[in-house]
Amino acid sequence: MPKIVDHERRRAEIVQTTWRVIARRGLDGATLREVAAEAGYANGAIKPYFPAKSDLMEATFRHVFSRTNSRGETATAGLNGFEALRAFCLEVLPLDANRLDEARVVIAFWQQALHDPAQAEVNDAAMLQWRSSIRGWLSAARGADDGGRVPAEIAAESLLTFLLGAQVAAVFDPGFNSPDQLVAQLDGQLDLLRG
Repeated sequence: MPKIVDHERRRAEIVQTTWRVIARRGLDGATLREVAAEAGYANGAIKPYFPAKSDLMEATFRHVFSRTNSRGETATAGLNGFEALRAFCLEVLPLDANRLDEARVVIAFWQQALHDPAQAEVNDAAMLQWRSSIRGWLSAARGADDGGRVPAEIAAESLLTFLLGAQVAAVFDPGFNSPDQLVAQLDGQLDLLRG
């Protein structure tokens, strides 16, 4: 009797292994052969699930983005305005080992997306979703009286830029961007937006 394989579970295992390999060894170190070995599969076992490395990288980025969104949804449940905004930002910032590894994967993915329009579209869709959420929470926090402040669209974009930059800074310059420092920087950003 042939062995029954749960293909969705196998795909998920491969993606889980891939993001860990990328976090430790970088994009170049995440060959299909290396990922298969790390996952305990025979060489070539990944090809039926991910025919090209770019397919695997896209699935891995989507997985990391989904992890962040899932944490964000849980953290912001029942919150609105600045409370929701801060809770979401805390889930994006690389404040622990897993989120720091996620940042390493995202940085590697951005490198690939620079030269691959299909991968760039995946990133654009992810950022569009975050922009929408950030703008919504910011608008709710400010209410109808938004006079004299930086426009919500610019404020939201500035906060998103901070979050993305914090991922890079935490990976490359952790001495000045420890978890405590990142939280303090976030609170400073939010104070400016409250203005």
